[in-house]
Amino acid sequence: MTAIVALTVGAAGIPLSRLPAALGFASESTAMTARDQLVLWSIRIPRIAAAAMVGGLLAASGAIMQGLFRNPLADPALVGVSSGGALAAAGAIVFTDSRFGEALRFLQTELLPLAAFAGSLATTAILYGISSRSGRTSIAIFLLAGVAITAIANAGIGLLVFIADDRQLRDITFWMLGSMSGATWTKSALLAPVLVIGLAACALIARGLDLLVLGEADAFHGGVDVERLKRISIVMVSAMTGVAVSISGVIGFVGIVVPHLLRLVIGPAHRLLLPASVLSGAILMVGADTLARTIVAPAEMPIGILTAAVGAPVFLFILLRQRGLAAL
Repeated sequence: MTAIVALTVGAAGIPLSRLPAALGFASESTAMTARDQLVLWSIRIPRIAAAAMVGGLLAASGAIMQGLFRNPLADPALVGVSSGGALAAAGAIVFTDSRFGEALRFLQTELLPLAAFAGSLATTAILYGISSRSGRTSIAIFLLAGVAITAIANAGIGLLVFIADDRQLRDITFWMLGSMSGATWTKSALLAPVLVIGLAACALIARGLDLLVLGEADAFHGGVDVERLKRISIVMVSAMTGVAVSISGVIGFVGIVVPHLLRLVIGPAHRLLLPASVLSGAILMVGADTLARTIVAPAEMPIGILTAAVGAPVFLFILLRQRGLAAL
């Protein structure tokens, strides 16, 4: 339903009565139908598909991190994983657009997801190494280290902004604010296999994450290879966040709000929570992108502003609720 609304809303509005013909389900052929088909298949449908997959990947990443670290505040954007991916992607933009990387400029589309994945993986590995000691992971140190790494990544992005030219600066600003305006069929095709593999992997790690809630020792005695589960989860979060960041830029609070609200509705069982997070994240991102395209039409608001405006109050509510539970 959200996707249908998104198909009809935009600078070039397409009423529901013309939607079947524009999608090819009717044989009507007019100049208006040709215009509608061009808008839908060249711009709107790939953008909706990319937004849905980005939202699903970010929400699933948040659910995995919250299960892995047994804390509802863990989130790829909050702890710096997204910022690390954005830093690497921004570095790839500046490098491939400079005279030193001119030979690789034709590979910029392929290098951006790889760079974002490498940056997210490196950031996650650093966080895990800092917060783990003697086989135990400190959530407080993890979150504080995430804040520090986010600041370092933002400083690196600031340096790249300082040395970038006008064209590079526009691209870097895109990463910082978050937007689906650059979505194409090619970029959507990069997201699809990561999402499919991620969903398959979620089914494999769901039981392990459920047992991990009881503690690492209990999970181990329950038959879970805890260290293997951690490695798989870290690679999954890095891959899903890195590829999502490479398409949309940094979009915060999706990974923290969606899984937390779903836990209140359907419970903490990851076999339901992970696929539900993918679906709900997709709905949220498509809806937010539709609002971003229309709220200040004909201009377009960065989607990261909308998700932050909604997610930050929810995040504060979670903090206050945790404080109340701690007081009890």
